[in-house]
Amino acid sequence: MTLKVDDFSHDHQFLGASHDDNARRTLWVVVLTFVMMIGEIAAGYLTGSMALLADGFHMATHAGALGIAAAAYRFARRNADNRRFSFGTGKVGDLAGFASAMVLGLVSLGIAGESVFRLFEPTSVAFGEATLIAVIGLGVNLLSAFLLAGHHGHHDHGHGHSHDHGHHHHDNNLRSAYVHVLADALTSVLAIAALLAGRYLGWVWMDPVMGIVGSIVIAKWAWNLMRDSAAVLLDTTDEPVAEEIRELLETCDDVRISDLHVWQVGPQARAAIVSVVAAAGVTAEAIRERLAPVHELSHLTIELRSA
Repeated sequence: MTLKVDDFSHDHQFLGASHDDNARRTLWVVVLTFVMMIGEIAAGYLTGSMALLADGFHMATHAGALGIAAAAYRFARRNADNRRFSFGTGKVGDLAGFASAMVLGLVSLGIAGESVFRLFEPTSVAFGEATLIAVIGLGVNLLSAFLLAGHHGHHDHGHGHSHDHGHHHHDNNLRSAYVHVLADALTSVLAIAALLAGRYLGWVWMDPVMGIVGSIVIAKWAWNLMRDSAAVLLDTTDEPVAEEIRELLETCDDVRISDLHVWQVGPQARAAIVSVVAAAGVTAEAIRERLAPVHELSHLTIELRSA
């Protein structure tokens, strides 16, 4: 068996092209969320509104989760060249995204529990003050969503190859921040609707019902984020990229893949170990050239055996 090792130098910085820009956006959102959190808690104490206090402490959990996202960007950048991390720090954001998804799931459970309690034990609400603060909070959430939406969920348009399988390169850290902001915006919209219904129609029960609806939607978002970030952390196979590698190598009869591993090491980066049995005269460099159209591959190791 002949093992062909990469014969060119390369780094392991798989942070993604928009890493620093995303970090700045997230930091701004952390500041906005923290200021709004302080405002809601202070207004709750001054007006005696439990609704405002509850929403303020609810926003505190989101501020903490967004802080985790900002810290993850900083940690990934500072340790990008640290050799302790075999494939760089490109997956630190996915770890932060998974942690944020867990926080978001706990928040949804808390909202659901409190809503069910208030459904059977209604409490008095300062509708006027609470509505005003909820509207301000919605404005802050929309501004935060605008800041984060610039790169959230964007497809990498740098692919020039013809084997486009619709690969999406999500930054799960930015996605977690975005989902937290959307969750806050959703709760603000539902709260405004419930408060207006309670103030003008006397429908006090609308507040807990909207809370239950919001908790279900937030739980679904949390589950999707947790599932996707866990898949990256567990090095699940990137099937579209793996299929593209098979198409490029096995179209000719001189190469057969005996083993293939493809996994994500960063938002726009994939690593692959390709073991092939090849006809005489086929070199590892020739195989590397065949795989050149797979622009997602940032770290490629080829194991070559002669047939």
